[in-house]
Amino acid sequence: MTIDGVKIDDASDAYVIAEIGHNHQGSIEKAEELLRSAKYCGAHAVKLQKRDNRSLYTQDYYDRPYENENSFGATYGAHREALEFGKPEYQRLLKLAGEIGITVFSTAFDIPSADFLAELDMPAYKIASGDLRNTPLIRYVAKIGKPVILSTGASTLEDVKRAYNAAREVNDAIAVLQCTASYPAKFEEIDLNVISTYRKEFPDAVIGLSAHDNGIVMAVAAYMLGGRIVEKHFTLDRAMKGTDHAFSLEPLGLKKMVRDLQNTRLALGSEEKKIYKSEHPALDKMGKKLVAAHNLSAGQILTEKDIGIKSPGGGVMPYDLDRLIGQKISHAMKKDDAFAIQDLKK
Repeated sequence: MTIDGVKIDDASDAYVIAEIGHNHQGSIEKAEELLRSAKYCGAHAVKLQKRDNRSLYTQDYYDRPYENENSFGATYGAHREALEFGKPEYQRLLKLAGEIGITVFSTAFDIPSADFLAELDMPAYKIASGDLRNTPLIRYVAKIGKPVILSTGASTLEDVKRAYNAAREVNDAIAVLQCTASYPAKFEEIDLNVISTYRKEFPDAVIGLSAHDNGIVMAVAAYMLGGRIVEKHFTLDRAMKGTDHAFSLEPLGLKKMVRDLQNTRLALGSEEKKIYKSEHPALDKMGKKLVAAHNLSAGQILTEKDIGIKSPGGGVMPYDLDRLIGQKISHAMKKDDAFAIQDLKK
């Protein structure tokens, strides 16, 4: 899969998505700051959420009272509208993203939102866990022709297969992310091993993790299991108003997660076991060689008691001990003198 020019495969770094969602609190200035910060931290992309609230919710749900510490409006509809960006804000963010070199895309929660995003030529689309059973929306988004990332929280494998097949009918660029739709997710409910299941079930898809846990280590574990997309919620301050901030990463955490993921790919290295030049000092210092256990006379027949094993290394290896036993040495040796290759049996 390639998103906005970045190739994602088994040999690549994890593609890191900083999930902004509505952590911008409806402020375009905060959103721009989040973009700049995500870029500084090394994320490949930031992701927003787009809803056509009037068509998405029933009237009763839209009008229900929503007065709590995290509310941005007296009703749920007013709350959602206060957090929603329109075309001018999206265009402004896309312009900034192009200038600083980070990708912006969004979750489409409904068909009008998918159309809205398509007009802006988004480079990828996210399907939220809540829409994994919404195959009409999945097919609609997949037909746009850009990469589609499926989040799979609160679902069965049957649900995931159905969603994946619906998308693959019209689009080859599909990613499937293991996800637990709890905020934050308990460690015992993250089920990272599902990544291995997905790699077997969907061999043509990119597999990854949409992580709602507190911390960064699960991202590295996901990479080790073959996850090549990691999505984490991102905020400027976990104490900010809003339900997502508490389990989001702040800039320092995101920067460390990106660093650890990149180092993990480097550390996986080659399947060939080898000795690096950088190991030579340690090998010389801590390695061992065969030496004279005491003063030896020329012509002496060596026994095990005549041979010592001592550091530093650099001479005949201890694994050649048996080849020395029974040999007649041609020269006198002082205690701790190293045996040489020519002392070995032919």
